[in-house]
Amino acid sequence: MPDTVLIIDDEKKICNLLARIIGLEGFTVLQAYTGKEGLKLLKNHDVQVVLSDVKLPDYSGIELVKAIKEVRPSAEVINLTAFGTIADGVMAMRNGAFDYITKGDDNDKIIPLVYKALEKAKLNFRVDELENKIIDKHSFDAILGKSKAVANAISLAQKVAVTDTTVILLGETGTGKEVFAQAIHYGSHRKLKPFVAVNCSSFNPELLESELFGYLAGAFTGAVKDKKGLLDEADGGTLFLDEIGEMSIDLQAKLLRVLENQTFIKVGATQTSKTNLRIIAATNRDLKKEAENNTFRLDLYYRLSVFTIELPPLSHRKEDIIPIAMHYLQEFTAKVNKPPFSLDKKFSALLLSHHWKGNIRELKNVMERVVILADTNEITADLLPYEFYDESPGQDPLNMQVMEKQHIIKVLNYAKGNKTETARLLGIGLTTLYRKIEEYHIV
Repeated sequence: MPDTVLIIDDEKKICNLLARIIGLEGFTVLQAYTGKEGLKLLKNHDVQVVLSDVKLPDYSGIELVKAIKEVRPSAEVINLTAFGTIADGVMAMRNGAFDYITKGDDNDKIIPLVYKALEKAKLNFRVDELENKIIDKHSFDAILGKSKAVANAISLAQKVAVTDTTVILLGETGTGKEVFAQAIHYGSHRKLKPFVAVNCSSFNPELLESELFGYLAGAFTGAVKDKKGLLDEADGGTLFLDEIGEMSIDLQAKLLRVLENQTFIKVGATQTSKTNLRIIAATNRDLKKEAENNTFRLDLYYRLSVFTIELPPLSHRKEDIIPIAMHYLQEFTAKVNKPPFSLDKKFSALLLSHHWKGNIRELKNVMERVVILADTNEITADLLPYEFYDESPGQDPLNMQVMEKQHIIKVLNYAKGNKTETARLLGIGLTTLYRKIEEYHIV
């Protein structure tokens, strides 16, 4: 289908002339004689490039460019002026126009300019499409589970998302705190700005400070050049601080300053820097109790807990277990190119009776393993890790050991002998894997 160009000009002769010139290049050309008519055509047609007079009976050039961008954000606008000046060009570009040309004098420039604007418009469209996919992927609709507990948490998150309020997410490991943080970010007016996540438990206090605040060259040994911190990276967007309870007391004081006035000092600097971001924090610890015991700053706790959302553990939302398992079953089936699976009754019963200390993350890992191991179109109980049988009374220990050995051999074969990957898929430590290989005489 040909690309479409819209011409908006109240001088019909010029409008018709431009339409003929552009139409000869194979473009679909639409014409309008007022801004209102042009905007109506924009709403009903997929237009990539707009040529618009800066002076129309019902719109000024500034107003119309803004209105066009609201209707078709990816479209590019070329302004048409009667008397072109440098000032006109600067004003056009500031208002969001791609460029401007002088009517009558620049006809030979129109086609090259339209092609350049078209290229930019198509790039805009691809960027918008990618951004929309990211937003959809991390929207509240993408959060798994329909239980009342999850619905309540989503409702709270949706209400706070449209504000700039600091949020703290409480919940056990694996309950989806980062998923909620992303949904809050992508449900806010900051959604087109960065979402930056950092796990506070992954760094020692000194390294975490330099990662968050950045540093100047010479601030410490090895600092050979200036480095932007995560506060700079997240400017305009959201900074997600996971496991904030692991942050040192000294660093907590510096974070409090960011929360109170959006300023910070880089490592090695004497002047303050400014940032404009929202902070979402998460923890699986009882910060209030730690604050009372002086192991977490009380003032920071109150500043963080302006809006608290508690995420329920999977064991408290049994009705979500099978639907979430089916979701991951389909996801991993598609990844490994296997036909659709069904769950047998015993498998489902064991899922429902399991304690799920690792919550959704553990369930996801279990479903990935069973898809890898399944040889038939039914997911059966014997594919589950041995700990599921540990929880079920009356199981024969010998059978459990046999199943565990077979399970380890299957995963080892799938991982092509890579023991690190095997341990990850099994959800056990590498040392534990080596011990079991020796115990079961697995070659």
